[in-house]
Amino acid sequence: MDRAQLPVSLLEAALGVVLILAVVLGVAVGVPAPDTREPQLEAYAEDAATILANEPPEHQNATRLAEIVASEQSFQRERGALRARTDEILPDNVMFRVETPHGDVGFPVPGNVATGEATITTSRGAVTIRVWFV
Repeated sequence: MDRAQLPVSLLEAALGVVLILAVVLGVAVGVPAPDTREPQLEAYAEDAATILANEPPEHQNATRLAEIVASEQSFQRERGALRARTDEILPDNVMFRVETPHGDVGFPVPGNVATGEATITTSRGAVTIRVWFV
């Protein structure tokens, strides 16, 4: 009794077609891109915090941030300059909020957006910078 056998070359051709279709489908559908919004926002927040933490003060203390958190009076005096400087540092499509022990500068943080955050500790308290895309 003879058994029916597929020729090996026909089987190889079928496997080749399946492999080619799998590769084409993989290229056509692609791989979903990773969400880069939060890491990018974290980088923006860290950069802004680092720049502000290393800038010289306008009047006294060691740095701009140390001057801002030194007292309620110094915060009120420097809040406009802090807002303007933070706005200069960050890209135009990024909103921000700088939170200090004496008050906040910037915009209210929306509840439904990805944010980045960085905190710098000074001798008088912590300063937190939150950023998000417009």
